[in-house]
Amino acid sequence: MDNIRIEKVTQAELEELQTIAVQTFHETFAERNTEEDMKMYLSESFSLEKLTSEFNNAASEFYFARHNKKTIGYLKLNFGSAQTDLTDANAVEIERIYVLQAYHGKKVGQVLYDKALEIARQRKAEYLWLGVWEENPRAIAFYKKNGFVAFDKHIFKLGNDEQTDILMRLKLKID
Repeated sequence: MDNIRIEKVTQAELEELQTIAVQTFHETFAERNTEEDMKMYLSESFSLEKLTSEFNNAASEFYFARHNKKTIGYLKLNFGSAQTDLTDANAVEIERIYVLQAYHGKKVGQVLYDKALEIARQRKAEYLWLGVWEENPRAIAFYKKNGFVAFDKHIFKLGNDEQTDILMRLKLKID
């Protein structure tokens, strides 16, 4: 798909960020989780207050993927102390890459990932890392295709359900 633009999210776009975050997370995980757990997680993790706090953290950045002015996905990166598991100044965490279901298979995730890689290289990070649900084979295959390897696991709480995320990393070549 041509003409996908990546744009840094602005303060004025936080409600749009909330809308795309809730929609893409629900589309991705509702089928494999209870309605109760989904409602609890979405209200806690994607409240406007929580997203505003994350947005205002100087060690996090959000980016929209847009096609013909429509927001079709987003990316969240964490640096230093904002990272969720590791707090390595030499690393960048991809906390979220989510794309509307209607745009799956159209390279939107790849364009968002390429933006993450570009930023990590600009920051001279030694590696990119992320956590991915062990029951999300599509995402695991995507990251493996891009050179990521598993290095650990952690528990991710979705509502009251404890799930296992595979932690994966990609070592970057330092120029």
